[in-house]
Amino acid sequence: MKELLKKGFETYKTMRVAVDARMYNASGIGTYIQNLIGNNCYDFALGNQDELKDVKEIQNIIEYDSPIYGIKEQLKFPYKKLKKLKPDLLHIPHYNVPIFYRGNMIVTIHDTTHLVLDEFLPNKLAKIYAKIMMKIAIKKAKVILTVSENTKKDLIKYFKVDEDKIKVTYLGVKENIKEKSKEEIKYLYEKFNIPRNKKLLMYVGNLKPHKNLERLLEAFSKLENNNEYFLLLVGKAFENYNILEEREEELNIKKNVIHTGIVSEDELVDLYNLVNLFVFPSLYEGFGLPVIEALACGTKVACSNSSSLPEVGGNVVAYFNPNDIDAMAKVIGEELERTDTIEDRQRRIKWAKSFNWEKTSEEVKKAFALYENNKI
Repeated sequence: MKELLKKGFETYKTMRVAVDARMYNASGIGTYIQNLIGNNCYDFALGNQDELKDVKEIQNIIEYDSPIYGIKEQLKFPYKKLKKLKPDLLHIPHYNVPIFYRGNMIVTIHDTTHLVLDEFLPNKLAKIYAKIMMKIAIKKAKVILTVSENTKKDLIKYFKVDEDKIKVTYLGVKENIKEKSKEEIKYLYEKFNIPRNKKLLMYVGNLKPHKNLERLLEAFSKLENNNEYFLLLVGKAFENYNILEEREEELNIKKNVIHTGIVSEDELVDLYNLVNLFVFPSLYEGFGLPVIEALACGTKVACSNSSSLPEVGGNVVAYFNPNDIDAMAKVIGEELERTDTIEDRQRRIKWAKSFNWEKTSEEVKKAFALYENNKI
């Protein structure tokens, strides 16, 4: 196997690979695309010329600015332009593959949320669309990449995929996400009106139902002496305070919840460093990048014991059942009060370092090179 991988990587050096980069500036998959491009995985990119013009790692940008999901992206796909460039391989970083493309293709399927938690979808058509597109993607792809063993398991369960056709390539943590000194981050207290004498709990993410935020709010309200704790809700979803204000008032926690709204990447890293505990109550994740980012800063983490999260957190994270509010509150309370040692922080940082984008990119390149015979 080692010789095969080495031979495959040598093959990759002579290949010309294109990527659908339309989601370059999106969260989640955008981070994935940015870091693979930054590690020189591609020669061509399909996407918006203005968004990608400053990306120095790409030789050629093919204009493709159609919104994702739907008939328009199929009709507007640049079939002719791509055919002229003759890439050896096209990488689609999601399951929305070009149905009529006949060239060699590799697909990344990050998660199967639409199938596992279909009760949260807006309508039945959303599930039907996702299932059909995933099925087409699986059939057309020479190799399928997933970002966790859990997603691989789900694909085998729902689509009876040959296990040998799937390669797991975990996501990584950027080098700038790391432990910082208290002096570097003290400005946050004033900027976000954070009290200095309280213990801080933080959640980063959005308001999608599977993120399980309402149960987190309920669990927070059940903490003993919760007046001694503050919950920071970080991200674009919390820019508008009115969205959650009524629920926070019902639970009598409004005065102890801080909505930061959008923060810069540097501020996010500093917030990871500032808080006493990062919590991630999601019901389902394809990977769970915020968990490993918090660990990279040395911060304690409490998260769900569901889907891919035990893979990402290993034995350096405290877990809870995301459907059990009392259990969630118990674990969060214990972790907030637990004395943290230098050794504990070092163990978390060491674990996080095993997830890095250079390693991810190398594994993706090997998959590119080995696509012809599906030898993973």
